[in-house]
Amino acid sequence: MAAAGELRKFRRKDETLGLLHHCRRGVTRAKSTEAMKPIVLLILPLLIVAFTGCSKDSDAPPKTGRTEAEKGRAIYLANCVACHNNDPSRDGPIGPAVKGSSRELLEARVLTSSYPPGYKPKRPTKVMPQFPFLRNEIPYLAAYLNSSGQRERQQE
Repeated sequence: MAAAGELRKFRRKDETLGLLHHCRRGVTRAKSTEAMKPIVLLILPLLIVAFTGCSKDSDAPPKTGRTEAEKGRAIYLANCVACHNNDPSRDGPIGPAVKGSSRELLEARVLTSSYPPGYKPKRPTKVMPQFPFLRNEIPYLAAYLNSSGQRERQQE
């Protein structure tokens, strides 16, 4: 009986050290740290990706190498040419020429369909809808509509 008591004592000591010990089957497993290696090898890369993906630069728009005026031209062609002319210096079928429009005018017209204080409209219509989703794109539109490169593209 003394041997059985010592065996229980030995088994408890091994279990507290992280060993799994099966005396009847003769199976002994390695320490728990060795058993956790595959788990650590799976979790570690995930943590690295999570922490490197959460940098301050991850919120910034991707760098495409395009200038602000080029981005503005793409925005103009995608959103404005249905009413304004492809050539911003010419009147469109519904909207007037917008070449040289100030950022203040663009913000007022695009976001609220109104005019800035003291501005005299080119046309008395109130047809232009609001485009609130273009709020962050207005600087690019202004850069395009006021760029000298815009005139060169129109002449081609």
